[in-house]
Amino acid sequence: MSTISDSANRAREASQVLASIESETKDAVLRTLARLIRAQSALILGANTGDMDAARESGLDAPKLARLELTEAGLEQMCRGLEQIAAMEDPVGMVTTERVVESGLKVQKVRSPLGVIAMIYEARPGVTIDAFALCFKAGNACLLKGGREAAHSNAALAELAKRALGENGAPESAIELVTTSDREEIKEMLGLTGVIDLVIPRGGARLIEFVHEHARVPTIQHFHGVCHAFVHASADLEKALAICTTGTTSAPATCNSLECVLVDAAIADEFLPRLGAACGRDGIELRGDSRTVQLAPGAVAAAEDDWGTEFLDKIIACRVIDGLDGAIEHIQQFGSDHTETIVAQDEEVCERFARRVTSSCVLTNASTRFNDGFQLGLGAEIGISTSRIHAYGPMGLAELTIERYIVRGDGQVR
Repeated sequence: MSTISDSANRAREASQVLASIESETKDAVLRTLARLIRAQSALILGANTGDMDAARESGLDAPKLARLELTEAGLEQMCRGLEQIAAMEDPVGMVTTERVVESGLKVQKVRSPLGVIAMIYEARPGVTIDAFALCFKAGNACLLKGGREAAHSNAALAELAKRALGENGAPESAIELVTTSDREEIKEMLGLTGVIDLVIPRGGARLIEFVHEHARVPTIQHFHGVCHAFVHASADLEKALAICTTGTTSAPATCNSLECVLVDAAIADEFLPRLGAACGRDGIELRGDSRTVQLAPGAVAAAEDDWGTEFLDKIIACRVIDGLDGAIEHIQQFGSDHTETIVAQDEEVCERFARRVTSSCVLTNASTRFNDGFQLGLGAEIGISTSRIHAYGPMGLAELTIERYIVRGDGQVR
């Protein structure tokens, strides 16, 4: 039986080939995979139905069921993401800076693959394809440990990826699927220094904490998505209502869904009654401070721990604050460095918000739901990093490479 160490070593061998594989081959693999997914959609959906049935029987909660489910539309978006990545410029070998120094040396900073990237994620089978596609285009092999709830879906998708690799003469071990859920074996994987170059956990707090505690290889965290919308006194209130409600209802179980609305005290009397009515219409539970409960029909009193909670459900916490400074103070105290937006017609206020709020993605007059690799033109994402390192925010192709120096001389010594 293949062990995690065996899989990791196969991925390591593949990564040495991928570091110099032609861009044309990479793009052909991704387009072939899109074709295979479309042709085998019934097989994939059948595998996913089995996972969904088992998950319902085991009592998996509604937000996780929503993340687990694959649909025809979801598969088509997956294919479009593959094609978008294939059409993008290959980052490997890209020169990011170049200069000639006093000694006459020509100094370049060049993008290179990381090597082997291990991804640990929960009940999100779509991540299997997103992670493979981005890692592969950036010249990396990937070791994927998906949640056991999605075992059949992940296996079906990974098998198609291996077929696409084989059909185009690329090493099939560019993707290796880890099927064990044994914690001791996962700990072993997290200790494979010299084999695995980066671990990216994507899931709930317990998963992130487990990886953080046991990893001996570098990690990037995809942590809580506690996303805020600040409705400023200058806001267009119709736009604000749409951003606040659809930010929750469009996909409540995602990390970029809206958790908290901060309302400028100057417009609370006008906006909160409308927000309460809209939440009632859309089936959103509104939990608020005393002013919100007073003004918004249907609002219930928020508990202290509702501030800073990622609900992953049709729930919004709402608080009345004093202007821009009050909003920023709240975000600094309760935010998770994920995504924040401001709704305001005053451009100067928008710019001040964007400069002072340092989350991985800050938007003005747009939904937090746009903090997504596909929506931001990355093709897909392997996760949204909330670690303040080189990769911060959605991780696309560039974030899955490192920059190293190549220096060209003509006999210089010192």
